[in-house]
Amino acid sequence: MSSSGEPFMIKVPGSSANLGPGFDSVGLAVNRYLTLNVKPADQWQFQSVSEELKDVPAGTDNLICQVALHVAAKLGKELPPCEVVMESDIPLARGLGSSAAAIVAGIELANQLMGEPLTADEKVRFASLWEGHPDNVAASVYGGLVIGTHTEEQTEVLFGGVPELDLILLVPSEELKTKKARGVLPDTLSYQQAVRGSSVANVLVAALLQGDWEKAGAMMTEDVFHHPYRKELVPHLEEVMTVAVKETEAYGAALSGAGPTMLCIAPYQRGQGIQDVLQRRFPDFQVELLKPASRGITVQKNVEEETTIR
Repeated sequence: MSSSGEPFMIKVPGSSANLGPGFDSVGLAVNRYLTLNVKPADQWQFQSVSEELKDVPAGTDNLICQVALHVAAKLGKELPPCEVVMESDIPLARGLGSSAAAIVAGIELANQLMGEPLTADEKVRFASLWEGHPDNVAASVYGGLVIGTHTEEQTEVLFGGVPELDLILLVPSEELKTKKARGVLPDTLSYQQAVRGSSVANVLVAALLQGDWEKAGAMMTEDVFHHPYRKELVPHLEEVMTVAVKETEAYGAALSGAGPTMLCIAPYQRGQGIQDVLQRRFPDFQVELLKPASRGITVQKNVEEETTIR
């Protein structure tokens, strides 16, 4: 139900962050989705019809509920309890923004129940404060390509359009928790490394905005911020980056977020052949063809009850 008391549906895309050197700054929405079907209830209740969400909490300890209640409290509001049926095809702990999508969904849940007081920028700000960085959450709010920076004091995000690319994802069977992936990163970089890292990231962003995909692909493999440290946790990373460029038409490859999923960017409508090659070369991975998501959060109001509980 919205503030009018009617059932409604929220749909939020997943995302791939970093694209290599755009660490904690660059995000790209992908056409995998978390969907909430919401209707009035006597108490908060969350249930799932998706394998991806089978173990998530069913009550107010659910992340989506925690975020929604937090946002409402910050605005001095109380939310009416709801029954929320969740669906998702975003794999958990694989570097495709599953937690970011849940955070954004929680913010939109609060927004709808409060009568839609939040702007998109305010949603990104709330989400970045919760997540700690803007790349995944901003992509889920806006769709397409985003470039952002975030501190406790302010969040600045620019929308970079919707790239005309195919995306090939290599998804290992094992999870990699972000906390573990962050644990291998150094506390500091030398001045020289920092200058190199930021210059590569600058060229990546410029190439993405100009549609120079070959240059963007080249920069994806030049990261110094996290690839050198996380490759111990994702042993096939360097091999995938090499095979993608040398044996297929892909422009480049990088870790998707913290990993372990690896993302290849590829020429528009040419991804199927690249997917086939990579699946043969890496038979133990699930190799999937995706597209950038052109839209961020979408809300459908006055949905039928059958839709809500399907």
